[in-house]
Parts: sequence; C-alpha cells; structure tokens
Amino acid sequence: MPGTNLTRNEARTRAGLISDVSYAIELDLTTAASGAATFASTTTLGFSAEPGASTFADLIAATVREVTLNGRSLDPDTVYDGARIQLEGLEERNELRVVADCVYSRTGEGLHRSVDPADKETYLYTQFEVPDARRVFTTFEQPDLKAPFTFSVSAPARWVVISNAPTPEPTPYKGENGEDLARWEFAPTQPISTYITAVVAGPYHVVTDSYDGPNGSYPLSLLCRPSLKDALDTEDLFEVTKQGFELFERAFGTPYPFAKYDQAFVPEYNMGAMENAGCVTLRDEYLFRSRTTHAELESRANTVLHELAHMWFGDLVTMTWWDDLWLNESFAEWASHWAQAVATTKYPDAWTTFCNARKNWAYRQDQLPSTHPIAADMVDFHAVEVNFDGITYAKGASTLRQLVAFVGEDTFISALKEYFADHAFGNTELTDLLKPLEKASGRDLDDWTERWLRTAGVNTLRTDFSVDVAGAFTNFAIEQTAAPAFPTLRPHRLAVGLYRKTDDGLVRTERFEVDIDGPRTELAELVGATQPDLVLLNDDDLTYAKIRLDERSRETLVDSIDQLKDSLARALAWGAAWDMTRDSEMPASQYVGIVLKGIRAETDLTAVRALLGQATSAINSYAAPENRAELRASYEQTLADLLADAEAGSDHQLAFARAYIAGVFSDTGADRLTGWLEGNGLPPGLVVDTDLRWTLIVALARLGRVDADAIEDELTHDTTITGQERAAQARAARPTAEAKADAWRIAVESEDTPNETQFRTILGFQQPGQEELLRPYVGKYLSAAKDVYTRLGSSMGENVLVYLSPRNLPEAATLEALTGWLDSEAEAVDAPTLRYVGEARADLERALEAQRRDAVG
Repeated sequence: MPGTNLTRNEARTRAGLISDVSYAIELDLTTAASGAATFASTTTLGFSAEPGASTFADLIAATVREVTLNGRSLDPDTVYDGARIQLEGLEERNELRVVADCVYSRTGEGLHRSVDPADKETYLYTQFEVPDARRVFTTFEQPDLKAPFTFSVSAPARWVVISNAPTPEPTPYKGENGEDLARWEFAPTQPISTYITAVVAGPYHVVTDSYDGPNGSYPLSLLCRPSLKDALDTEDLFEVTKQGFELFERAFGTPYPFAKYDQAFVPEYNMGAMENAGCVTLRDEYLFRSRTTHAELESRANTVLHELAHMWFGDLVTMTWWDDLWLNESFAEWASHWAQAVATTKYPDAWTTFCNARKNWAYRQDQLPSTHPIAADMVDFHAVEVNFDGITYAKGASTLRQLVAFVGEDTFISALKEYFADHAFGNTELTDLLKPLEKASGRDLDDWTERWLRTAGVNTLRTDFSVDVAGAFTNFAIEQTAAPAFPTLRPHRLAVGLYRKTDDGLVRTERFEVDIDGPRTELAELVGATQPDLVLLNDDDLTYAKIRLDERSRETLVDSIDQLKDSLARALAWGAAWDMTRDSEMPASQYVGIVLKGIRAETDLTAVRALLGQATSAINSYAAPENRAELRASYEQTLADLLADAEAGSDHQLAFARAYIAGVFSDTGADRLTGWLEGNGLPPGLVVDTDLRWTLIVALARLGRVDADAIEDELTHDTTITGQERAAQARAARPTAEAKADAWRIAVESEDTPNETQFRTILGFQQPGQEELLRPYVGKYLSAAKDVYTRLGSSMGENVLVYLSPRNLPEAATLEALTGWLDSEAEAVDAPTLRYVGEARADLERALEAQRRDAVG
C-alpha cells in the first residue's frame, strides 16, 4: 500500500511544519459483538502549521467517508491513497475532520477483536506500537508530535471501557434496535505520543485498589476476561505494582505522571505487554490457570515492573524518533531488573535471572548479520519493526549496567532525576541524556558513547597469565578481541573472581574490580595471587562481553560446576559454556554432558529452564547427526532420573517434568507419558492439571500416540481460547504429511487465522525427529517468504519468517537453498524479509560448523 512505510526524513519534515497538535476521537464500537467487519471512527485533529504549507495525515481504513479541512470538504478519492490523506494549503491554525470505517483486527494490530469461547463474549483492545494507531483513527503517526487526546467511545452499556484518562460515568442511550448502549466521554490526556494511546472495551472482570504514596493516591485496577478471574492473582500483582511505584517515584525524583494505572490482561496478544500511558495491556497467559513455578512468577513480575518503568522511560519522556528506541526499552529492561533486585522481597536474584535468560538472547542477536548499534539507524517504520530485539532490550540493559558500574549508581540515578525534570512530557535524543550524566559524573562520555552505543558487535575476553613453581601469578592480563566485521574494542569495568575448591564447594576467595581497554590490559593487582581452580572474568556480570576460560578453569567447569555455590557465578559459567558451544570451541556433546551433570544442583529455576532448552538445541542443531540418538537417549534417561529424585510437588519437579515430556523419543517414554495422561504411574506430587495435560497431548501428538479425534475430545474439557490454541499446536505436531499440510495452510496461506492460533500452529509444525516431513517445506517457505510479511502483516509475517524458517533442518542442502534464494531475491523483497531469512541462514551456518566440531570430539 502506498505510503505505509513512513521514513525518518518524512517525519522530520512534517515535524518542522506543524505543531500544537490536539485530537478528539470518536469510536463507535457498538457493532463489535455483531461480527461486523468495521467500526466507525471520527477524528478531529487540530494543529498549527506554516501558512500555505502542505503535509499529510496517516490513516489505514476500509472506507473514508468524509474529509474536511478548515471547513472545506475534500474528495476522499482524490486526497486519500489508502494510507495517507494529503493536506494542501494549510493555514496558521487548522482543523482536520475525518470520518472513516476502520477494520476490526485478528492480527493483534490496531483494534483487536477476540471472542472468548467460554462465554461467547467479545473483547476488544488496541495495540499501536509502532505504526498502528492509524488503523483506528487519523493521526500524525510519529512520536515527536505529542498531543492531548480526547476519546469518546460508544459501546454496549454493560461493558467496561478504559483508556488513558480516568474512566468517566457513561451516558446511557438506546440503539436503533432498542439495545442498551452507552457513551464514555474521557477527559483529555496529558501530551503523549500516538503509539501509547489505548482503548480496552468489553465485559471484562475488574478488581481495584490504590497506591498511596508521598505524592498522592493513584487508583489501580486489574482487568481480565471473566473466564480467567480465578487466575487473577490480585495480591501478588498489586504487591509488585506498589513496590515499583514506591521505588520509581523516589529514585526518579518525579511523581507518577498519569492520573491512574490500569493493567488489562487481554487475549491473543502478540507480545508480553505494552506501556500505554496509564492503561497497560499484557498477554493473559500471565494469568496462570495451572500450577506454575517461582521462575514464571518472577518473569511476570519483571514484565509488570518493565511496563511501569515505561511510564517514565518512554511515556513521560519519549524519543524524538525511533533511532532512540533504546531510551525506552533498554532503560525499562534495566529498571525492571534493578527494581526486582532492590525493591522486591521475592526476587532478589533478578540479575542472575537476567544473565541466564536475557543476555544469551543479546549475545545471539549481536552475532547475526543483522546486528546493529544500540542507538540504531532507524530509517523508516520497517527498520523499527524488526529492531525490537535482543540488542535493543538485553544488550542495551547490559550496557546500562556497565554505565552504572562506570559512573556509580548514585551518580546515574542523580542524572536520571535531572533528565526527567528537564524533559517531562517532551521528546529527547541521546545527547539529552548524556548532558546530565556528564554533569553528575564529571566524565566525558563521548568516547564511551561512541564505542558502546553507536557500534555493533560483542567483544570476547580471555586471560593470559604465567605462574611460578609455587603456583602464584607472575603476570596477568586480559585480552580483548572483536569480530572482524565489527572490530570495535570497548572499555570495560569488570571484576575478576578467583574461585577455589573447599569443603563448602567452589567458592570465591578473592575479587578484583578493574578497568580494561584495548587488545591487552596488564593487571598488576593479580600478580602474586595464587592461581585458583577457576578464574572467572566479568564476575558479578558488570559488563557485556563473551568470556573464555583458561584450561584449568575449563576443566573445573566441566568437572565441578555443580559445586559452584553462587547463582550469578554459575550463570556466568553456564553462559561461557554455551558461548563456546555456539562458537564451535566446545563439542555440543560435552555441553549436554555438563548440563546433565550440573542441572541437579542448579537452584535458579530460570537457569533450569534455559539450560534444558539450550541442551535441547545443542542436541537437535549442534550435535553431529551420528551422535544425536545417543544424546537424546542420555538426555531422556537423565531427566527421568532427575524427576524421580525431585522433591514431590516442588518447582524443580514440575520443571523436570515439562522438560522430560518434551524430550521423550523412546517407546518406553511414550508409554510412560500415555500412562500419565490416564492418571497412571505419576511421580508422587506431580499433578496433571489443565496446562500439563496439554503439554502431554502435544508431546504424544508429536510421537504419533494421539490423533485428531483425541485432540478434539480434549477440547471438550477445556473450552477456553488457550485450549483452542494448544489444540492447534497439537494437531500441527502430528507426524503425518496431512497434518503438516493442514498446519501450513492455517499458518501461512489463510488470512483468517487469529494471530495466537497461527503462532501455536507454527510451534507445533516444527518438531525434531520429523525431518523427512519437513524437508519438502524448505522450498515452500522460500516461496511464501516473497510476500508473507506484507500479506499477513508485520507480526504474523514475522512469525512465519522466523519460526517456520528451516533453521530446524541444519543440513547442507537447507543452507544451499537459503543461500541461493538470498542471492536471487535480495533486490526483490522487503528489508524485514531479507533480514529474517538472512538470520536463518546464519543460524544454519553456525549449526553446521558446530556439527563438524562435535563430530571430532
């Protein structure tokens, strides 16, 4: 569609022409429950401009009925091209009024409509980041044209309707057919950007509370579908929210900037959550229907705090253009983990969790051909959409943690206070943050900024030392390298930990915090210290870099990782082992052995989940094909033993059970899972609740032990949206050509499949051990890649391009097919498609190299 991909230059030009923007938006949602395809949207947009100038407004609608500019009626067929409304002859002060019919969405973008099969009710919510407010009302779709928004929403009178401003008393009225309707007239918001405006509407269940702090009292609410109200853990969710309020208001020196704080748990959500100002939306999978683990509660709490931090980072102060997206996401990522570590009593080891779960995401992303600087070059919407990645989130947060270590936490927080005070309800660029940081720290940050924020790639750190006959270091240096394509060497403030074997395990006996830079840094501080069993670079995880172990330390890791007592030190050691495996420096078979040896002693449940997932990847992708059968058997048996030994009813038992179910390949294992589904032979304390039943169903479908009829029968016991989605996953997992063909049609060819059903179908489609069934789809994937991103939209198109990519077939023929396609289609496809297919090729290259390493042992 012409004009859908707004460029940075176009946005800058428009921002130079117009100012003082305001919106009045009327949405008629009374048609939602009837199944109508569209809803009525009327926007009155006021703005100042250079007299005589021309510009455009953004709108994606089924029909534009009226366009009126300063009282002049314009012909929609002439001024509207499907994405933009051209505006000519502007005056000093202008009023644009647009009446349109916009489309209810099933893709999770714009105004998403979902029908809950449990109660047959309709639930709506908006999702606008990055460029999708224009799917609901007429906008200037760029973050620097902040404005007050006045929403008016018509809907069934019995519905709940919330937006960014506090919810008013609705005005009731009768519809044309006598139905009870109402209109909610919201007060104007503070000046905010289009992408954080929101409307949530439907017969939601609501629970209210308040945060009473030194700056006043703020109403809080939690919303979910009534079918999930028993899973709405109000005590825990309100507790975490209030802890975040107290910390952020105090630390940032600025009161919470909005009048209330709603958190709506909504169905079929494309992401974890969204920081709409005062009206956060979160995926309702965070409301756990079945028994869950401490790690999953910790992850949910982190998301809650991440979105709350956004009320300052992103909503109060917003980037001028998406180049500085990291000023939103990296800061919220850092702040949420920091808040968990210092403000919550339940999750004090948040930085261990970050190291185990988030940093590996960043390291992988940073070694793909699509890597980019943290402060990225976002030339247009397409560039923005694909950069919500491990660099923008986890690498950015890691770099902020390094900055905190570099300038000191008190200095860092002091600078943030000044930043928020100076730019409240405004827009900023990187330099606006650096000024108070330099002022507070007394440091010139130009060089630090250039090397950390404006360059791509990850450094690798390793030791180089000598010891005397007594075992003392006679010299000690840290060497730093970089990938040839991204050769920047960075300054690092880091710690070196010396760990020794004792009766209490492998414990740290000495710690040295040092500054390094360049290819080699000599550290006189360590000369004279006795060589320990383990030298751990980046102890306490202060910087962002891959670390390598000297020979003795590596032997200690292989033999004694289960003796390492500190959870963060273990996380760093686990990370080093995984990096070495991915870089073909450690055989995949050895890595799997280390995981199976050390997992029993791992206390961090996030690590347990991450390590078992990585071991699975090592077996399926990085192990030599001739080694996989033995590795799978060993993995399955070890998990069965761990499960048998786990404490009844414990988190570890549940984590091992889930991993075992997913890792079964043998007939014996399949028989055991069949028995569990029937209630036979269960380990004491393990309960097969709703979610674990679906985990079993999907696994047994993969193994050919349940058919379509059995899956349909399971749906009669779980009539929820989640049940439907898990059933779709199970159908796709079946090892038959017919099942794969149906799944492909649903996920790739159909344009009516709901977004989350599509995603679950894709997850079911790709199964290890089904290579013969999957090989014919390499060509189909490449054929679909030519238009799927534009045909299905950015979110669902990304699902196909990423999760249906043939990276799960790590074979030479697959690599050859992707390479040939990229060579022939590079000029014909859009940039996001080129990026995702290129990433899949890079993953295949890495996997094949790791297989060669594993083959030689």
